[in-house]
Amino acid sequence: MKNVVDFFTGNLILNLSILAWAIAQVLKFIIVLITQHRLDWRHILSSGGMPSSHSAFVCACATAMGYMYGWSSPVFTISAVVAIVVMYDAANVRKAAGEQAKILNYIMEHWTEMKPALFGKELKEFLGHTPFQVLMGGLLGIAVGLLGAWLWQ
Repeated sequence: MKNVVDFFTGNLILNLSILAWAIAQVLKFIIVLITQHRLDWRHILSSGGMPSSHSAFVCACATAMGYMYGWSSPVFTISAVVAIVVMYDAANVRKAAGEQAKILNYIMEHWTEMKPALFGKELKEFLGHTPFQVLMGGLLGIAVGLLGAWLWQ
């Protein structure tokens, strides 16, 4: 079992976090393929969408920390606090930034005069997540963290 941990980074918790992130990114690609019937490779590395890979990443880390070092340990507490901040940011701050980008892109498309140089590039609208996307990413991360820590600890 040690070979599994040593394979990527040599750190089980980091490996599980990366695995949860990768699974979420692949799921985004598959969900777009199924729901929109198109291959969109941008979803393999993009932010936003279902499920939240940020949430999966931090929840896998926090869950593996709690499982391996105890649910009342300081390392679990720190990782849980960071996970909560990241998930809040994904569902609120980054979501709001994406909504603002939609409005600005609309203004840029309908600009009747010569666009200033500032408007030369379309803004990325797909930044944040709905609370459901964050929840699903969090649950994915918890599952990967628990299962991986149980299997390979």
